[in-house]
Amino acid sequence: VRAVKCVCVCCSSLKRENPHLSEDVVLIRALRDSNLPKFLADDAVLFSGILSDLFPGASVPAHDYGALQTSVQEALRGCGLMPLPCAVAKAVQLYETVLVRHGVMLVGPAGGGKTATYRALADALTALCLAGHAHPSYRPVRTHVLNPKAVSMGELYGEVNPLTLEWRDGLMARCVRAAAAAAPGDEHQWVVSDGPVDALWIENMNTVLDDNKTLCLANGERIKLTPDLAVASPATVSRCGMVYIDPEELKWMPYVQTWLAALSRDPRCLTRAGNSPPLL
Repeated sequence: VRAVKCVCVCCSSLKRENPHLSEDVVLIRALRDSNLPKFLADDAVLFSGILSDLFPGASVPAHDYGALQTSVQEALRGCGLMPLPCAVAKAVQLYETVLVRHGVMLVGPAGGGKTATYRALADALTALCLAGHAHPSYRPVRTHVLNPKAVSMGELYGEVNPLTLEWRDGLMARCVRAAAAAAPGDEHQWVVSDGPVDALWIENMNTVLDDNKTLCLANGERIKLTPDLAVASPATVSRCGMVYIDPEELKWMPYVQTWLAALSRDPRCLTRAGNSPPLL
């Protein structure tokens, strides 16, 4: 049901922005934009074939993101990374997913580019706002980053001190409260749980990820938002949009190019590397 609702929300948004498009084209774009980000490369080809079978003869022109794509490329260059088309596409897919889902999972192996993707998008949206673009989604992004697996459940969500019987907020509670207290419309507030998904902590986020958008704490407080998955339950996963970062799309060449670019900026790195003893 949540997946169907996501497609319907995407359809209504696309139709308002492009009233001249036919309903078939709007539906194809909504299905594609809401599902392609979470597919592997091989599965994406199969999905495109299924759409072609369902809508024979319908052609969907490629959407031009214009300033957003350019800004993402500049953000990647600013981080010392290569603005490859696949990296830019993942940032755009994350942007499209954030528009229709307030909970998003970036999935992929370590070192695949998950952190770089959301940071590049955040920098791009902030730069577009500062450049004076009037699009309502082009706003500065404030991120609240924490690692849920690095702390205990009490330190994450809050707990009662057994000696003083006073409530002490956890990291997640403080981050969500700060995001909820921000003036709506001024900034995007992203609470980033940068770590592996574990049923021990993610199940408490179900009320945040569903339509309630409310974090329920053990002391009875309810914070209302104005925003490897093997051990995550289907109930949690279905509440989130998903973007899969596939490192196979990057291969190894971008890492070498980034390293060479760093050497060209600081030749002393090459000298130090040449004088280093060999590793045995």
